[in-house]
Amino acid sequence: MIVEIECLPRPSGEPGAPYSYVEAAIAVIQASGLNYEVSALGTTFEGEPDEVWRVARAAHEACLAAGAESVLTFVKFSQSRLPNPPTMASLTAKFRDNDR
Repeated sequence: MIVEIECLPRPSGEPGAPYSYVEAAIAVIQASGLNYEVSALGTTFEGEPDEVWRVARAAHEACLAAGAESVLTFVKFSQSRLPNPPTMASLTAKFRDNDR
């Protein structure tokens, strides 16, 4: 299963660390051991469904635990029953420019 998640805490962080609540969500994903990629507007990660759902919820809740007053989270889940389902790498490989 592949997930793209965007956590929008309010505020997004503390005065000295303007994105610290967002970074708390990313830290949860990093600590999960799942394959992930942080981008400018969200984080994509992949794994088995039960683990992916757990990590998505934990990332959302991490914003509140870090001190956010509220959080709005957008999540996209992609799941396939194919024998060889798509992966993050297979979906993006042709767009990767190794010569940059």
